[in-house]
Amino acid sequence: MGDKGLQKQQRLYLMDVMKLKTFFSIVAAGSLALGGIASAGTKTYQVTGPVLEMNDSMIAVQKGKERWEIARDSSTKVNGDLKVGAKVTITYTMSATEVEVKAEKAEKSAAKKS
Repeated sequence: MGDKGLQKQQRLYLMDVMKLKTFFSIVAAGSLALGGIASAGTKTYQVTGPVLEMNDSMIAVQKGKERWEIARDSSTKVNGDLKVGAKVTITYTMSATEVEVKAEKAEKSAAKKS
């Protein structure tokens, strides 16, 4: 193999390395973008009012005439002195704990005819 053959092999190797780096860069960028979209999909809400009751697993606040109970755990961030009577703003998200799918009317009538 001559000098030209060795140079061609080196160029091909460098091109393969560059392609591989480009591929991994695209994969990393895509992962970051999709991760941001997934976390951006969770909407946050707020409720403000005086604390009526609290314990390690919940905070109850008065909002107008309604009592709102918001669940909390050890990862809930608390800024300030949380106590009964304190006016607070709680930021929370909604999360499904169970989903029950109801049968459609067409399925019910077909079941009755059988």
